Amino acid sequence: MPEGPEIRRAADRLFEAVGNQPLEQVWFYPPALKGKAKGLLGRRIIAIDTHGKAMLTRFDNGTTLYTHNQLYGVWMIAKSGERPETTRSLRVALETETAAILLYSASDIALWKNEDLATHPFLSKLGPDVLDKQLTAAAVAKRLQEPRFARMSLAALLLDQSFLAGMGNYLRSEVLFEAGIAPTRDAAGLNPDERKLLAKALLDVPRRSYRSRGIRKAGGMRAEYITDTAEGFAFKVFDLAGEPCPDCGTTIRRRELAGRRLYDCPHCQR
Repeated sequence: MPEGPEIRRAADRLFEAVGNQPLEQVWFYPPALKGKAKGLLGRRIIAIDTHGKAMLTRFDNGTTLYTHNQLYGVWMIAKSGERPETTRSLRVALETETAAILLYSASDIALWKNEDLATHPFLSKLGPDVLDKQLTAAAVAKRLQEPRFARMSLAALLLDQSFLAGMGNYLRSEVLFEAGIAPTRDAAGLNPDERKLLAKALLDVPRRSYRSRGIRKAGGMRAEYITDTAEGFAFKVFDLAGEPCPDCGTTIRRRELAGRRLYDCPHCQR
């Protein structure tokens, strides 16, 4: 599943293609949305935001299209009236005079009034977005001390979207390595300095990944998230089991923690 940085970069590309242009064609696959397509004709997309791994396409009539890619969904961009060659099932098509943004294979799709969006059953349970520019390391450090989070293992906590939305599996390994903290520890056991280091890494690593042009080649990552440019986000431990730690040379290990693969350095992370 894509993580917060990948979803945000996708949202940026989609808005660049169709943002602030009148919609000339609107098509929805979900039966509950078919009757609402006509009401969006001539409307403009004024923003495409994200919250964690959810995408929020905002129209100028006070409504927002909520979509979540989950495991298999993917957005594509094409020229207006054209469709890419794919075996995937089309779910959403939003077209301007020049371009179309197309959602394939996703099933979590809904159109909401903006004033009701805070009650969305998924969005309402999410924690702050790690890419939110207003979120500070001090706020994250305070969140680490909340009783509902403090006793969870860090391996589990960093995948919990109610703690921080947009975190995911590769970010979990990279954040813990940058902070120098073992994944089996819990937040309650961190001393003040460790808590500050972790809080800072929880913001710095996802934001650095977002600013990159994609992830440098790594196993298990979709092709659309990979770049071969020097600006790509390079893993230091994720997917590098058996390689030497870039800081101390100790062999990086792979473990299964909280149901997902995790990579760490047994020497640097205590």
